[in-house]
Amino acid sequence: MSEATSGAGADYVPAALYAEVQQFYARQMNLLEGEAADPDAWAETFTEDAVFESAGEPEPQTGRESLRETVRAGVNHIAAQGLDFRHWFGMVGVEQRPDDTLRTRYYALAMATPQGGPLKIRGSLLCHDDLVRGEDGRLLVRRRSLDADGRER
Repeated sequence: MSEATSGAGADYVPAALYAEVQQFYARQMNLLEGEAADPDAWAETFTEDAVFESAGEPEPQTGRESLRETVRAGVNHIAAQGLDFRHWFGMVGVEQRPDDTLRTRYYALAMATPQGGPLKIRGSLLCHDDLVRGEDGRLLVRRRSLDADGRER
């Protein structure tokens, strides 16, 4: 197979690019988890004018600073509850667009485990991101759309 082989109506991206996207998501979500959570570093993985759409919310959240404040409050809330909180992204699809931006589609699970307690799935989502390159060449999220399973559309 060539690096850009057609399948299911879309072209595959080169393996190195796919691996870069996977590593981006692994780093990004690890910045939200555990005692080493770093909401400031997490916010830096978004563009200054990023748009964050979440199903059920009346308006999208816009701007890196707004995201920073929201996620900082969330991380503090989780820590105060004494939960181990984890994210899992799977079935990641990557589409390279003609303008060299990337469109991703993936499933996400958000999971919480209290000390000594059972794992609880807090959310199951279908996600779409638009990824762009920052001035330093690293990937950044320009737009993220979350659609929670089980919600009315």
